[in-house]
Amino acid sequence: MSQVRLDVSDYVALVTMDNPPVNSQNMDFVEELTAVFDSFNDRDDVRVVVLTGAGKCFSAGADLKNRPDLSQPGARWARNRKVREISYAIADNAKPTIAAVNGPALGAGLGLVASCDIIVASEAAVFGLPEVDVGLMGGGKHAARILPHSLVRRMMLTGYRAPAAELYRRGIIEACLPHEELMPFAMDMARNIASKSPLATKLAKDSMRTIENMTLRDGYIYEQGNTALLSKSHDAAEAVAAFVEKRAPNFLGR
Repeated sequence: MSQVRLDVSDYVALVTMDNPPVNSQNMDFVEELTAVFDSFNDRDDVRVVVLTGAGKCFSAGADLKNRPDLSQPGARWARNRKVREISYAIADNAKPTIAAVNGPALGAGLGLVASCDIIVASEAAVFGLPEVDVGLMGGGKHAARILPHSLVRRMMLTGYRAPAAELYRRGIIEACLPHEELMPFAMDMARNIASKSPLATKLAKDSMRTIENMTLRDGYIYEQGNTALLSKSHDAAEAVAAFVEKRAPNFLGR
């Protein structure tokens, strides 16, 4: 039974995690979500992705009630590798991804959020790393990409769950909205991105992902290389022509 719903319209892919009651992540879920995001790299009808959860929870993290048998040699290593790949499938995906956090994003759920490009949240959302309360660890490195030093440690050491309003106040997420306004806001943003040149957004995401751990000099050189590629494209010429002719551009992604 599928645990991930996919709807594509107007170049926007809406991915809804659907494993009631809290969208916990078992191994079937991990493999399915990874495969869905991998598919976007080869789909011309998808230019931007919105990731959200069904029900009242974004994702409460790993499924503790249905953990696989890890006693066999190699089982733990195979599981850990698959769990790692779900974040890379999102972060390395060619298409920008908006996290529409509709409720709690905990543990591995926070890891999914941190792997997205833009984060918006409902006022009902909370973010946390509660593994310390169940004798586990994990998610610290993902959280540290988007959260301040002290806050990540507070989460890991105490199980503190930060409300969306706090993260918005700190400038970590782009919006904290009444629940009923979350998806319209996220989808409007997605359609805005989808209206741009798909080549430009692809190269922009590639630049942001690649330069994250580079020096200023090396990162800027890489960006300049992508700018040069874009400047030679049909879409770049079309953008200029559309501006001069005062019409909507017709982008082809090449």
